[in-house]
Amino acid sequence: MSRVRVLVGTHKGAFILSSDGKRDRWDVNGPHFAGWEVYHVKGSPAQPSRIYAAPSGAWQGQQIQRSDNGGISWEPVGNGFAFAGPAGMHRWNTGAPREWEFARIWHLEPSLTDPDTVYAGGEDAALFRSTDGGEKWHELAELRNHASASTWQAGPCGMCLHTILLDPNNPDRIFTAISGAGAFRSHDGGMTWHQSEAGQCVHRMTMHPSNPKLLYMQKHGGVMRSNDGGTTWENVNGNLPADFGFAIEVHAHEPETLYAIPLKSASEQFPVDGKLRVYRSRTGGTKWEPLTTGLPQRDCYVSVLRDAISVDTLDTCGVYFGTTGGAVYGSADAGESWTPIVRDLPGVLSVEVQTLA
Repeated sequence: MSRVRVLVGTHKGAFILSSDGKRDRWDVNGPHFAGWEVYHVKGSPAQPSRIYAAPSGAWQGQQIQRSDNGGISWEPVGNGFAFAGPAGMHRWNTGAPREWEFARIWHLEPSLTDPDTVYAGGEDAALFRSTDGGEKWHELAELRNHASASTWQAGPCGMCLHTILLDPNNPDRIFTAISGAGAFRSHDGGMTWHQSEAGQCVHRMTMHPSNPKLLYMQKHGGVMRSNDGGTTWENVNGNLPADFGFAIEVHAHEPETLYAIPLKSASEQFPVDGKLRVYRSRTGGTKWEPLTTGLPQRDCYVSVLRDAISVDTLDTCGVYFGTTGGAVYGSADAGESWTPIVRDLPGVLSVEVQTLA
């Protein structure tokens, strides 16, 4: 029977949740890197026992960790994140010019075919790549040197490169999104970049592997869809109760089925009416339905952050998300019903799922 491993990054460490294919009983292991902020943990699709994690801290700095045994043990690998080329300038959230500065890694994206190749998205707005399992990193600097970079303006959480999508049919085709700058795509492995959604505060993007030209985006002002690989976008916010949110994900087997978790507003980042609801569209965003069974429907004022939602690839697609209140919810029936896998963790920053044979 297949197994499921849920990798959870939190404000005070990482946790690994494990279950068999029934997904009704879970083992909770952790915290790993206790006390560290772990913005992201993700496993290699090419070698599932290989997992990368991105702990960081105000005192400790950034320290990429790697496991080769499914998270049983970890070793620190390279942390040489340095900007390449001229420093240049961008605008801070006050509008004042500021030099680029490295703060932390927000997102890790292992190659689909090579366990030693992994991408890292940083703050400020840098994309790094390692081809030796994280030992050495180099910046794909042409992104940060894009002609529009001087106009980028950091949002309240900084200018973070938080989304990296790899085309399963073409390893040279990469999509990224940067908070306060927009979405970008490369067709040559990061040598050149084209702005896909300019000047927008993109919160997250997702792609269905069977149709890499079909992209979905949650941005500051609603859910968007592109049918042509990011050349054009249309708003598919439809009947959602709010246009603000962070989390969006697509069903593992159905490219037209997607999940979003709207929040009331940018200033009130909690569920509308205090009801935690996941919204599902089976029509690519033209119509949405609330999924509430098993979720708190009163006095709930948590948030769900951009990387805190993921799906498994079992026949009945499982959906998982974590909250800033420390709960991780799972659905073994594509969102029809929900169960809290674990409660009272530190605030959840990211959730990633591995489906294991």
